[in-house]
Amino acid sequence: MIVHATAIARRVERDWRAALLFGESGAGKSDLALRALGAGWRLVSDDYSVVWASSGCLWARAPDAIADQIEARGLGILNLPRLGMSPQVVVAVHCEIGPIERMPDPAAMDLEGIGLNCIRLHALEASALFKLDRVVSTRADLDGDTGLGA
Repeated sequence: MIVHATAIARRVERDWRAALLFGESGAGKSDLALRALGAGWRLVSDDYSVVWASSGCLWARAPDAIADQIEARGLGILNLPRLGMSPQVVVAVHCEIGPIERMPDPAAMDLEGIGLNCIRLHALEASALFKLDRVVSTRADLDGDTGLGA
């Protein structure tokens, strides 16, 4: 299945873990992805991602037509090498423009029959990358633990 989302991944111990970034045009998906790439994350796919379920996990890769490309608003399309393997998706991030609850209840979404922890971020906030990194590094699963609490 193809979803309208940017996918980025980082290595945590021995595994690659990915986040799918959803949001309207201009919500900051690619901006957050570019900042993550600058902090050592790897590009999986910009704007559209192919996702599928296997062995109880969700996986992601770039569609062939846009592989190795990311849009940088104001610069155009940049050619960047993507992660050569398909990482496991562990969190769905909704990049929001409007207000976000300060202490939201845990949320989840289903893709290809796999439940994913879902968080909402203002992608253009300076702290967004830290929050995303925290969630992915603590393996946010459906138990509601985003790794952001005490």
